[in-house]
Amino acid sequence: MNNKPNILHFFVDQMRFDTIRALGNPIIKTPNLDKLCQNGIAFSNAYSPSPVCISARCSMIYGQYPMNTGCYENTLMPTDGRQSFMGALTDGGYRTHGIGKCHFTPDRQALRGFETRERQASSASNLEGEDYLKYLSDRGYDYICETIGVKGEMYYIPQPAQLPQEDHPTQWIGDRSIAFLKEQKEAEQPWYLFSSFIHPHPPFTPPNPWHKLYRAAEMPLPKVPDDVESLQTYVNRCQNRYKYRDQGIDNNLLRCMKAYYYSCISFLDYQVGRVMDTLEATGQLKNTMILFTGDHGEHLGDYNCFGKRSMHDSSSRIPFILSMPGRFEGGKICETAVSLVDVAPTLLGAANLSLDTLRVDGVDVYNIITSNCDRELVFSQLAYDQTNFVDKNDPNSKIPEDYLEDEELFRAARSSYMAVNKDWKYFYSAPDNQEYLIDKNKDPEERRNKAGVIFTRDTLLEMRHKLFAHLQEGGETAGIDGDYWRKFPQAKVPKDPDTGLLIQDTYTPWADMEIPGYTDI
Repeated sequence: MNNKPNILHFFVDQMRFDTIRALGNPIIKTPNLDKLCQNGIAFSNAYSPSPVCISARCSMIYGQYPMNTGCYENTLMPTDGRQSFMGALTDGGYRTHGIGKCHFTPDRQALRGFETRERQASSASNLEGEDYLKYLSDRGYDYICETIGVKGEMYYIPQPAQLPQEDHPTQWIGDRSIAFLKEQKEAEQPWYLFSSFIHPHPPFTPPNPWHKLYRAAEMPLPKVPDDVESLQTYVNRCQNRYKYRDQGIDNNLLRCMKAYYYSCISFLDYQVGRVMDTLEATGQLKNTMILFTGDHGEHLGDYNCFGKRSMHDSSSRIPFILSMPGRFEGGKICETAVSLVDVAPTLLGAANLSLDTLRVDGVDVYNIITSNCDRELVFSQLAYDQTNFVDKNDPNSKIPEDYLEDEELFRAARSSYMAVNKDWKYFYSAPDNQEYLIDKNKDPEERRNKAGVIFTRDTLLEMRHKLFAHLQEGGETAGIDGDYWRKFPQAKVPKDPDTGLLIQDTYTPWADMEIPGYTDI
């Protein structure tokens, strides 16, 4: 008889913290996530340890901040054989299975501790190991070149999916998750299931009829303070450029964008409901721990910005809901700050297991809700690859040679750092040489930077000091100079509006982009 809990882990890509009806959004429809909140515990101040896909996931599976994983962006994960929490669960007797987007690098086919995976990707050089693309090929969709949506020039143009609901990537994750739960119905071995959805990551492509669930004219406009430019950072300006969003604001487009984004989330919520219904129908609900969370958020026009990668709440703050009879229950909200680095110790704590090959930076959040943890802050860091925006003809935008020769110095020159708790957020953008301090109680929408206010000077110094102590403990010191940040040349986005535009032609293996008589002229 299995006395360890099963673990169902829903994971989403680029879902904002404020897109769940039960947690305060009056517009969006999320009945199944609402039910999860009502039965479990929602952590309302959850943050990404690095607000971009790969480094966030890397920190999650190893329970470590970027300074200890060595992954600070959409770059390479460690290949030193360290144990992931999935590996610890596998070694501890769990049947572990991953479905959907893992975003592992450098080998995206790697298991990294899973026993088995069913992979979903938007592109591949062939069909080997690409389960979702193989499924689509077998279903006769060889005419579709971009199965997740058209990127590049249309990254932020809302677009109805080219696939029907039954074959949509979000539905496929739901279907495969249901199949796994049915397979495990009579199993004595405990299981861990990672159900990882690509959406609501852009492009925003809900299927028919979900794309009509919300209408643009009913959507609220983004949050844009009067002095919005003072709240933007270099990484915001870079993303606006390469996502084709820095040549003017179209409010009708922004409202349509939000409508489609919400539709993607509601369709995802529908899959959560289908999977939960199967869990209950197969008699496994009472012995299953459920976690719903994501890698980072999405600006969606807030601050006139788009994408992720910055420390604003719209980018760095994430949903984080746990439900488990006797451990995480009661429909409560916990305001203490938590992080994705807490996922590994939390899941392993419920399974009475631990990581053997490394020291984790996170904590079991069960200790937070039982008042057995006095951690004050959680942290985040991202090192943006600014070489994408170097205009070689502009002497003011060139990166000094000594930075290019020193990996740690180069990383520090393009890093953003954050320390945050339920009351205050402090972050620093090295490319801007700028500090930011947010009073989360008096200014929950983050409309004013208090870093220069005399009345909050003591808080600023305290938060900076604690962030420095955290970085120094991990040896991440190239960006620190004594009691202040090291000054780097201020980075600038090239003035030419076509410099740095994103080209992301992620085609399917069967895509034939040749048009005789046209592409060959």
